[in-house]
Amino acid sequence: MNDELEDSPPRRSRDQLKAWVQEFRDQGHLVAGNIKVVDQEDAEGQDTGLVVVTLSNANASIYMQPKGYDEPLWEATLSARPDDLTLSPHDMASLAAELVVAGNLCSFLQFKSLDWDRQSGRHQA
Repeated sequence: MNDELEDSPPRRSRDQLKAWVQEFRDQGHLVAGNIKVVDQEDAEGQDTGLVVVTLSNANASIYMQPKGYDEPLWEATLSARPDDLTLSPHDMASLAAELVVAGNLCSFLQFKSLDWDRQSGRHQA
């Protein structure tokens, strides 16, 4: 595989990811924090998008993206925190609920990627 492509995520444009995130919301998922799709470009300057969930019950975010070039599997990264997080039982349960929604969103995006690949093909000539 070409070294330039190895670190490049699949071509899921920001607009395509925004539509998928809106579809997830339209299904009725309750999101306590904020979900947004931000600009991200690969090494070639092509629009790939990045999904970010800002948690409301912790000073942290979760970044979601495909694992690598031409890879339909997704991964989520929880941003680092500068200090310990002390929570009441209620706040801990609320944070756990947010993490479940984030996990469901990441799974949804992975499914949409697989479906998109099946319908449009993974490789362009």
